[in-house]
Amino acid sequence: MKKVFLLSGLLLAGLSTANAQSITTPEHTEEVGSQPIQKGNWMVGGAVGALGYSFESENFNINLMPKAGYFISDGIAIGVGIDLGFSTVENGDNIWGYGIKPFARYYFPEGASSTGRFFGQVDLGVTGGSEGTSDTSFAFGLNGGYAHFISRNVALEVTAGYNYSKSQSANATAQNGLGAAIGFQIYLEGNN
Repeated sequence: MKKVFLLSGLLLAGLSTANAQSITTPEHTEEVGSQPIQKGNWMVGGAVGALGYSFESENFNINLMPKAGYFISDGIAIGVGIDLGFSTVENGDNIWGYGIKPFARYYFPEGASSTGRFFGQVDLGVTGGSEGTSDTSFAFGLNGGYAHFISRNVALEVTAGYNYSKSQSANATAQNGLGAAIGFQIYLEGNN
């Protein structure tokens, strides 16, 4: 009889312990306010993939675009991005591309929430490719996007905008088109 009571007691204790444990779900948002975009902070990351379509040459491209920036004031960052890309060309050779583009980014206070921010970004730089000639092109981009903070220091971003480039060759034509990207940024606190 003692064994039955002891076994019943252990079983009851085990069941009550199992019910006391709570299951937590992963967080997918963090309330950060304006802390990550304050003067003196850094951001690193970039788009892990960018898709685009060119109006002139009817080609498709995909890019990897790492970047780093520094907040010169609250909500305003300057930095540099690197473009590494691949383009398909109809009836031609595929192109591997590269570029370096300094940028300026502004986070809008309008429409901001404690978990995300809209931003605008402009970049100017040079690009090149494996098209047989190694000339460089002037590049310009105007993009808008949204950063959604999934933790205190990490935000997922989506951007879309207009991009333009023109080679320095005398007979070159301008390339322009719309593009979209999905990426992430890591925001690091500076030494304020």
